[in-house]
Order: sequence, then structure tokens, then C-alpha cells
Amino acid sequence: MNRFDFTARTAIVTGGAQGIGAAIVRRLKESGAKVAVWDLDGSPPVDVTDPASIEEALARIDSVDVLVNNAGIAGRNAPTLDYPIEEWERVLRVNLTSQFLCCRAVAPRMVKARYGRIVNIASVAGKEGNPNAAAYSASKAGVISLTKSLGKELAQTGVLVNCITPAAAKTAIFEQMTQAHIDYMLAKIPMGRFVAVEEIAALACWLASSDCSFSTGAVFDISGGRATY
Repeated sequence: MNRFDFTARTAIVTGGAQGIGAAIVRRLKESGAKVAVWDLDGSPPVDVTDPASIEEALARIDSVDVLVNNAGIAGRNAPTLDYPIEEWERVLRVNLTSQFLCCRAVAPRMVKARYGRIVNIASVAGKEGNPNAAAYSASKAGVISLTKSLGKELAQTGVLVNCITPAAAKTAIFEQMTQAHIDYMLAKIPMGRFVAVEEIAALACWLASSDCSFSTGAVFDISGGRATY
């Protein structure tokens, strides 16, 4: 494992209790970072869809160098024309609005310090639009656009904002999907396998490091050849 130096750095990882988020937390800690996990399953729990919960959690942290917005859900697999409105709103709130709220709360501290790295976890579905997953795809497309907008706004502040668009990783989120949808996603990946959470963590940690110094508002694929643009 290549090592990053996060000595004396403090990071926040949303949805860091399991899956991709937990792998990012492990990699950051192994590299010397102090990590706060913002998760409903964390201790204390943090609801990243609730501005008050975010502010309470942020008040417990002296300084923030890194924010990784990873919290997300798959939502139901259903045709767009049959998709329940309440489920649409739930997926958008967890996957997109939470990232907006966390950026809005944390970025001012980074701007004041003239240093920060924000890494948003999107998905290749946000580029292509998976069938029977309109809410998930739309939410991840929103994350991509949020990243581009905020990256441009903060480009001269020392705060860099980038996002990752992974292909599917075999995590607990698969439990929210139909087998047909899982098979569809695997069939789209030229390398013929799902991405490992450790592979996503490696890319996230580079984007969160000081080595990443001239990329902002950018989208980084890790899709096994599925996305080539």
C-alpha cells in the first residue's frame, strides 16, 4: 500500500460506518489522520440530512482539513413512470442534499484556513443514467454538478473540490437492489468485476491529500473501463 501523509490532519467521512466509507476511514487513519465519522450508525450518531445535526457534530471538531461526502443509499429499483414520489425525495435528500449541507457547513472553515480538500462520492450512474434507477442516477448527476460548481467557486481559496465516479462495489447497498439490476451493472464493466472498496479508498485519499494540488471541480472515474469520458 502506498502511503499518504495525513499527520496532523483532521478528516470528516460521512457514511463512514461501513462499505466504501469505512474503507476510506481505515486508509485515512493508517496514514495518520484523525477521523470523525458522521453516520447514523456512528457514535454519536450524525444525520447528514439535518442541518442542526451537522452543526452539532461540527462544533465538536476544532479544525477540518478533509471532508469526504460518502453517505448514500440506492433507493428502489423501479421504472421512472412508476417511481414513488416519496422515495424519489428520500434518495435525493440522502445522496445529494446531504452533500450540499455538509459542504455548506464545513467549507467556510476551510476557506478561513486557506486549505481544504473536499471529496464527493458520486457514481458512474450519474454520467450514464441507469434504467430503473432514476432517483439514484439523478442524485449522483447532481453530485457531479455540485462538485463542478463548488470547485470553481473555491478555486482560488486553497480549497479543492473533486468527485469520484465509481462503478458498483459489492457492499451492503446491494441489499437494496434487485438481482437483475446487479447483473446489469456487472455486465457493463469491461474488466468483468466490481470495484473493491479499497481501490476507491486509495483514489479518495489521493484527492484528499496535499499531493492533489491542481485538480478541482474534476470528476475521477474508477469504473473498470465502463466510463471512458
